Amino acid sequence: MQLLRERILNNGKHLGRGIIKVDSFINHQLDSRLMQAIGEEFAHRFGSLQPTKILTAESSGIAPALATGIVLGIPVVFARKHQPLTMAANPYRQVAASHTHARQVELIVSPEFLGPEDRVLIIDDFLATAQTILALVKLIEQSGAALVGIGAVIEKSFEGGRAALQVLKVPVHSLAIIDGFEEDKIILR
Repeated sequence: MQLLRERILNNGKHLGRGIIKVDSFINHQLDSRLMQAIGEEFAHRFGSLQPTKILTAESSGIAPALATGIVLGIPVVFARKHQPLTMAANPYRQVAASHTHARQVELIVSPEFLGPEDRVLIIDDFLATAQTILALVKLIEQSGAALVGIGAVIEKSFEGGRAALQVLKVPVHSLAIIDGFEEDKIILR
């Protein structure tokens, strides 16, 4: 996606230790036209798999997941990091290491919104080590639903996440792939 590549190169910042700051258009402030284009691209790549739900993690995955859900006309479920009082009893739970937060985070999904009848597409903002995505996969497995594909807005190829997902035998698509950094310069594939 050319628009995404341009935004990464023009507005993304390498903060060191493999962390890229894209909060001016994806993670804090959202570029609505970019999100629409991301949703359309993911819908084009995954629509033929006939997902019935999209699953993502709170909070940065919500915007691209919602944009995709709007185009596909399907619900979006996001794994919460804290259980609200309104959530059904006995939710599905998994723990994932968060590189950005430098700690473990719990991901929680209500059984009301994910079940054996669902064909689930995971959409997230980043694919790096795949720890968050693998925790989402385990939530899908707990629910009895079927995983049909995985989409990431940005992939950091040097962190090994794609290799960790190969055992799942589902399509994995990233819209932009970062292969590394030369000082402050971001190197896109």
